Amino acid sequence: MAERVEVSVITLGGKGSSLSSSSVYAIANGQAQVRIDSSALSRLASFDNRAPAVKAHQFNFSSLLTTEESRASLAILLNKLLILSGSASLRTVLPVRIAEALSTTSSQALVIDPLDLTEEEATALEALGLTSALYGVLALLDHQAAALSAIADAVAAISCEASQADVGAFNLMDSGDGHTAKDEIGVAGDMKVLLNGSKLVGKVESEAVSRIPKIHGCLREQAKLVHSKTRVELNSGVKVGKGGPQSASGAAGIVRTALLPLAAALWDLGTCSFGRAKLNIDSVGSDDLRSSLVGLFEEKCPSGDSLRNEFKVVSELVFEGEDKCDRLAHQVNVLLGLVWKTVAWEAITAYVALEGTELNEKSKSTEVNGGESAKVDKKSEKKKKVVLGKGTSVMIQFLKSRLQSKADAIGSSGLLEKWVEDLLSFLDPKDLEFDSLLNKVKEVVESNETRRLPKLPKGTRDFAKEQMAIRKKAFSIIEDVFERHGATALDTPAFELRETLMGKYGEDSKLIYDLADQIKLNHRKLLDGMLEICGVPPEKFRTICSSIDKLDKQPFDQIKKEMVEEKGLTVKTADRIGDFVKERGPPLELLYKLKCEGSEFLENNSSIDALNDLEILFKALEKSKCINKVTFDLSLARGLDYYTGVIYEAVFKGGAQTTRATKTEVLVSILGDDLIQAAELASELWDAKIKAEYLVTKRWSKHFDRAKESKIPWILIVGERELMEGTVRLKDFESNVEDVVIPRTRVVEELKTRLNP
Repeated sequence: MAERVEVSVITLGGKGSSLSSSSVYAIANGQAQVRIDSSALSRLASFDNRAPAVKAHQFNFSSLLTTEESRASLAILLNKLLILSGSASLRTVLPVRIAEALSTTSSQALVIDPLDLTEEEATALEALGLTSALYGVLALLDHQAAALSAIADAVAAISCEASQADVGAFNLMDSGDGHTAKDEIGVAGDMKVLLNGSKLVGKVESEAVSRIPKIHGCLREQAKLVHSKTRVELNSGVKVGKGGPQSASGAAGIVRTALLPLAAALWDLGTCSFGRAKLNIDSVGSDDLRSSLVGLFEEKCPSGDSLRNEFKVVSELVFEGEDKCDRLAHQVNVLLGLVWKTVAWEAITAYVALEGTELNEKSKSTEVNGGESAKVDKKSEKKKKVVLGKGTSVMIQFLKSRLQSKADAIGSSGLLEKWVEDLLSFLDPKDLEFDSLLNKVKEVVESNETRRLPKLPKGTRDFAKEQMAIRKKAFSIIEDVFERHGATALDTPAFELRETLMGKYGEDSKLIYDLADQIKLNHRKLLDGMLEICGVPPEKFRTICSSIDKLDKQPFDQIKKEMVEEKGLTVKTADRIGDFVKERGPPLELLYKLKCEGSEFLENNSSIDALNDLEILFKALEKSKCINKVTFDLSLARGLDYYTGVIYEAVFKGGAQTTRATKTEVLVSILGDDLIQAAELASELWDAKIKAEYLVTKRWSKHFDRAKESKIPWILIVGERELMEGTVRLKDFESNVEDVVIPRTRVVEELKTRLNP
């Protein structure tokens, strides 16, 4: 008995109705039927009595497009006609015939009998023909690329476990400066969520794994670009006039800029996925199973050459004319299909590497016992149990459930082939169960349950242990200087009321507190005067200051583009600002240059006050013998309203230096499992104000690694021999001198001598 498939209904032409890429995909694959809203039919009916003025029109579908792509194109055409019906004299018969054609099953060839059309209807079809095909395929790409991005991450996570890969590349953190590749960071974070709690990832280094954040992040970025363009075009109107159809070159050009980068991202993803699949195969424990899998993989999985060749075809089509844009979209869709199949094979090989050996053993056990399943020793089963990640375990369970009926026969190569085909079907977006898998993967990544790893709010960041050491040292120096000059401490809340921030602060505001070797200095009134001289309207002072404030991170050309294109300055005004903000140098020297005869600053009241204030300050700094620490810099700006006078920021000019995350002076290394001995010895050091930590393990390499990683200068070593003799060995980790053996009773005295020579 055939399985009954529920088909949804998508209504077009009604008030507020719109077509999405997911809807187009469902229509194209027979998962949804189209219905024209009654209001649209009523609107069209008023033109039904018009006699046709041209000969019969035959709907010819490009032989290049697949049935799926043709159905998607027809769905776009129908929607465009219904949008157009408000301004053109279209009859009911045209959209109704198209809707009827789309109601056939997805496996049937599209056939629409010839229609007698009016001149206006024929013109409309001519205008919409190329763009409908183009955006129909683009909608399919949009839907599938988004799904592929999510599934590819989950599959890659399983591969990390199957190959016991080093996943250190996922320990990416946002730098907090606003210039980080957000999608790359996002992929790394999601991979950590999927692998959270896994005991299988290891130390096997692989470029196909380390490049996951960059390559998968690139696909995310390009999928978003395609989505943004598709979303606009699916429901936009088309002008059709007596002069003929509107040129499609503009739309085609825009789409080309999205399709080629998407194709490049797909090629990279497919190539990397193919590499991980080969790693997975190498990890399969059973020789027989691996041999069978290799044969199927080499026969049916797209090769690296096929992916490369398909991308080459796409690249060459980019240079063809606008009339080839539908073919360009088609070829990208072909490439996407190859990548989907490659990712599916990666999932299959990863699953076999993780579960196949155990299933193969069950199969052999069945054969030995004459077809009856052998009882599995619970103790043995427990030993074989592995701990998967919280997210990857969900993916594995879905695959296992799909294969439950074939699990006991995995040892046969013939049945393995059938099993592979079933998984390939399951990992196809057209499969009835695929959406449940996709939604579960998204739920794992997006949920706020305990398995969810914390993600930082925008504008905040984490600091690694080395960074924290530098920050603490910096703040210690700053506090010491402030206290030396009579400053008192003030603690302000970490959060402010929204109305306070929105009312007082300018856009993109941020407070910077850096370690200083030098102070960059400017005056807010001088800055305002400069903007006035350049011709900036007073109401734009704050927003332009915000742009200027980015000059320490971005080149002026980029700042200029922001000021002109986003903030409305003229090119001439922006160029004048550029001339001024390049001025920087010794305080008194630059000050006298700005106050020289003929200077525009002397004709501006705000600037005059600022220059007089700065002259007093600079002379005071000169008398204090610290003016050489200051640079007068006209590019220094702040977008906050409360800056009204002198503004400055500290600049770190120091060179590279070795940074220690801890201040530990001594590592107490117990070569064994005597925790009591460790606690006793460490406590003596702590009581003597010696910074120490301890490690208890039989493996000397662990002690060595800890000291090396934390840059701990001294190691106290206690093994069986030392315990028997009542001694300890003291090792100078920073030098190659021989260890010193000292009595256990003189440990504190000896260490104090060496730490404070």
